[in-house]
Amino acid sequence: MSNNRVKLLDIVALTVNLPEYNLWRGQVGTVVELLSEGAAFEVEFSDRDGRVYESIGLRQEQIMVLHFEPALPDIKSEMVTA
Repeated sequence: MSNNRVKLLDIVALTVNLPEYNLWRGQVGTVVELLSEGAAFEVEFSDRDGRVYESIGLRQEQIMVLHFEPALPDIKSEMVTA
């Protein structure tokens, strides 16, 4: 999915539980650094007052980008031939 490419400052949610960090699937964080040439990401998790309570490196399969606007359709995948 091309529109799920992770970028700096993206808001992401965990897709896995990480009990060793007291982080659980669905928790929301911000990408603050691209690691390993974009193969991993430093993600900060903050409380409601903006205090960071965890900052860890994650792989793309451990997170999903959250979208706050309607996603544009992938024109190529929706083309139908007669």
